[in-house]
Amino acid sequence: MKRNIFVILPLVLCGAFALAFFDLSAASAQNPTTNRQRQIPAPTPSPTPSVAPSVSPTPEVEEIIKIDTELVNLNVRVVDRNNRPVNNLSPKEFQIFEDNILQPIEFFSKSEVPTNYSLVIDNSGSLRMQLEKVIEAGKIIVNTNRADDETSVIRFISSDKIEIVQDFTPNKTDIIDALDNLYTEGGQTAIIDAVYLAAEKVTEYEKSRSDDRKRRALILVSDGEDRDSFYKEPQLFELLRESDVQIYTIGFVGELSKEGGFISKSPQSKAKALLERLATETGGKSYFPNSINELTTIAQDIASELRTQYSIGYIPTNDRRDGTFRNIKVQVADGPNKQKRIAVTRSGRTATPEGAPPSLQNTTKKSSE
Repeated sequence: MKRNIFVILPLVLCGAFALAFFDLSAASAQNPTTNRQRQIPAPTPSPTPSVAPSVSPTPEVEEIIKIDTELVNLNVRVVDRNNRPVNNLSPKEFQIFEDNILQPIEFFSKSEVPTNYSLVIDNSGSLRMQLEKVIEAGKIIVNTNRADDETSVIRFISSDKIEIVQDFTPNKTDIIDALDNLYTEGGQTAIIDAVYLAAEKVTEYEKSRSDDRKRRALILVSDGEDRDSFYKEPQLFELLRESDVQIYTIGFVGELSKEGGFISKSPQSKAKALLERLATETGGKSYFPNSINELTTIAQDIASELRTQYSIGYIPTNDRRDGTFRNIKVQVADGPNKQKRIAVTRSGRTATPEGAPPSLQNTTKKSSE
């Protein structure tokens, strides 16, 4: 009996070991992931690689560059000591000063420039004897017009009788017809008002045109005695400084009184001074004929003066637009044998004040660096 037990017991133990091994293998086969997780350490987050931040391209910035320049145009006559015109000069022979500061010349032309000009003719009783000859002189000037020139005719007496009898036109026939229809009337002569309105008119007309800039001028014929104007002299000359208008004056002052007061000028001296100042400050020229027979020569001279000038432009170094008056002086180099040359142009300008119409802007693309 004991021998049987010793035989059976090893068999039972062997079976138990076999069964246990079978259960363990089955468990491993049913849950392989769990077992692997126990054997392999859990992964730790790897550090984020250091990557330089990407630089987005900066968009191109549109920078508005304001062109706020004020080109100053001068019509310059050059004469010698005998008042004879000097032609064929070059830019290097000119120097322009504004308030005694030398300015760089940006534009220069010695070619003929088309002209818009007004014949401003006194039709008061004081010119009754001269009117016929004045009309003839006007026709001489008109007949020298080039194809691009335009002329208007303004007759004036008193402040309430200043009329445009012919607006700007290149048609010579229409201009001459307007001259033929002039007639004198009684009234208190308003020279200052007539020049003021005529200068405004020629400036506005030129600005309304889309073509190239033209020279602007007035040819004033009068005895020079202002009797009853609405505007005053300071107002007139302020306007003339702001507008680039040349004035040529023909003054019949011989019939005015030469007798002055204790502290006042004579009517003749006062009239002559006004006409001379109108011409001098605008770069024009004044004439005082002793006889109406001189009008033909004067008309031819004015026609020539309008077309034998230099057009010079500069951008002022003082770019402040403060409405102040700036003195202008033009110097010309002496000629051969130290021949003196004299430049004649307007005496100054008024800097365009802030608040004027907007200037052209230039939009350019500028990349950031």
